[in-house]
This record gives sequence, structure tokens and C-alpha cells, in this order.
Amino acid sequence: MLRSSNQEACSMKRTNQTSAALADFERLPDAAFVRIPVVQALFACSDDTIWRRVKTGAMPAPVKLGPRTTAWRVGDLRAALDQVAA
Repeated sequence: MLRSSNQEACSMKRTNQTSAALADFERLPDAAFVRIPVVQALFACSDDTIWRRVKTGAMPAPVKLGPRTTAWRVGDLRAALDQVAA
């Protein structure tokens, strides 16, 4: 299936936003929020794996910011990354 140029533009925009968020992750305050593409990149796993780990308590639970918006606190992700590294 061919992707339209609009779909490709949206995909590139998301990729650029994720790359920027990853590049700035160390500078973000602990109270900041990041969306699932950043979490996927930080933990090198799929969104299904993230949700499975959240369900088992292996990853911090996200926060609902709106009816269709879910995000993770940067401080919670840093703590989870520290546990993985230890």
C-alpha cells in the first residue's frame, strides 16, 4: 500500500519530535511529560511491550492528560531506567 505524502509528512514530523525529545531528555525536568514514542525509544521496545510492563508493574504507569492523551513523567522514567541499569 502506498502512503500519501500527507501521511509521510506526519510520520516524519513525529520522528523529528521524538528525536528532539530524546536529545533533550537529560535537560527535561522530572515533572515534564513525554509520550509513548519517547518511552519506546528509551526502553527499545514496542508499545505492546510497554503496556505489558506497565500492567505487571515493571514500568511506571502513565498519566492521563486528556481523553486521548497519555504521557509518562520524566522523573518516573529516569527511576525505571536506573533500576534497569542497576
